[in-house]
Amino acid sequence: MRMRRFAPLLAAGVFATVVPALAPAGASAAETITAPSSDILTQKPDWQRCDPELSAAYECATVKVPLDHRKPKGATLDVAISRIKATDPAKRHGVLLANPGGPGGPGLDMPLLMDEHLPKEVREQYDLIGFDPRGVGRSSPISCGLTEAEQNWLRPYKAETFAADVAWARGVADKCRAAAKDVLPYITTRNTARDMDVIRAVLGERKISYLGYSYGTYLGAVFTEMFPQRSDRIVLDSGVDPERAWRGMIQIWAEGAEPAFRRWTQWTAQRAAEYGLGDTPEAVSRTFWDLVARADREPILIDGQKLTGDDIRTARPYFFYPRQAAELVKALKAAAEGRPPAGALPEQFLRGRLQGRAGQPAADNSTAVFLAVVCGDTDAWPRDPEQYRRDAVRDKERYPLFGDFASNVMPCAFWDRPVEKVTAVNNRTPVMTVQNEWDSQTPLASGQGLHRALKGSRMVYAAGGEGHGVYLFDQASCANAPVSAYLATGRLPYQDITCTTPPAEGQRLTRPGPVPPFPVAPDRF
Repeated sequence: MRMRRFAPLLAAGVFATVVPALAPAGASAAETITAPSSDILTQKPDWQRCDPELSAAYECATVKVPLDHRKPKGATLDVAISRIKATDPAKRHGVLLANPGGPGGPGLDMPLLMDEHLPKEVREQYDLIGFDPRGVGRSSPISCGLTEAEQNWLRPYKAETFAADVAWARGVADKCRAAAKDVLPYITTRNTARDMDVIRAVLGERKISYLGYSYGTYLGAVFTEMFPQRSDRIVLDSGVDPERAWRGMIQIWAEGAEPAFRRWTQWTAQRAAEYGLGDTPEAVSRTFWDLVARADREPILIDGQKLTGDDIRTARPYFFYPRQAAELVKALKAAAEGRPPAGALPEQFLRGRLQGRAGQPAADNSTAVFLAVVCGDTDAWPRDPEQYRRDAVRDKERYPLFGDFASNVMPCAFWDRPVEKVTAVNNRTPVMTVQNEWDSQTPLASGQGLHRALKGSRMVYAAGGEGHGVYLFDQASCANAPVSAYLATGRLPYQDITCTTPPAEGQRLTRPGPVPPFPVAPDRF
């Protein structure tokens, strides 16, 4: 089966930061059992074939969950779930839930990916379970009615446009409030974790195993904090640092991009004859920044689009893949000089703004959920627009490639106050975390932060590994064997594992986490 079905959303995407780590008082820890009404807990899923064009083994159903789990007999939401049963009932261990990232990423078709790519000794033990988190896709989807332009939430700071950016942020918050005010406060990570426990109960399981990527690592960490006794074999791949949820996780993109950029200049200088961008790291860097300045003065026309220096800086994720970045910059330089590019620019770079995605109930569904979660999970967002201005000016100086994008004003500045406190993740539940060294969306410092927060975890660190998402996505990763062994046996390694992975060029399926076009459109987790 072709893997485009799993093409990323999460740019819109899962985020060390340039502001103090966000660690406000957290919500109460373990919820030993979900306490919705008995009708919720005794549901019997009506499994039906998901799609006549796909395997009959791939089944879908809908379960009801409370809108507000603190009012279990109140209004409900639908949550779409899917499954492919264990291949060997005699060896069945339980269920393996999966989340591909987000916030805002649909996960209903995750069983198809796992069914195709899990090794036999893992696959035969689990019913593979996917779900669209509340508010997403087929799970009582929400919309703010945002236009494509309004969905562009990563904006470069400029003094002359800041007032317009503030007006945009306020306007988006107002539109979301008007369109989904009764549901919006409850589209949070804590409530999705509670939904996972409802799924567990409805499936008749005492515990659940879980594979979460990107934002899915934060969701999994919150689940283990709230339901430690319900957590079985937990794999959190490409980690979100809970102490940086959520502004700090956006800002870490800027901080993490700087070492990746320096590595790229060194790699490219060593191949000066091939790329012609400079024969020293300093010369390569100068070529890039001269190109940015030139495009700011006179946008570069290429394939019918005009690219400014700010557009070029949004290529931040490419610098985690040196060859891709070198080819991109070489092509842009040729276009700026009036020469035909040696090769085509990546389609995703030129595609530009967000587009509707097949199967989504509204073009802005993933963005609406993303904002609901990152704004509604925590009250740590600054409320004064001037704070964003100061941070953006400071961070453009500190992190020239992306600092002002990452610290500029967000709709969260004007969001309603959260109904619950942010979850303080600090538990000893046995968990395996997995991390590539060169991950653009959840950089290494973020994965290390998740590992520290989960005191009972073991980390599998793929030194040299490139890309967002490791297990199943990077077929050559040295992390695959220890993750499979853990899922098959339930035994964590005695200590953390560091192994070495070759560059992933040509061997990755795709990065996880449903995301809008990459990288010009905003990437998430």
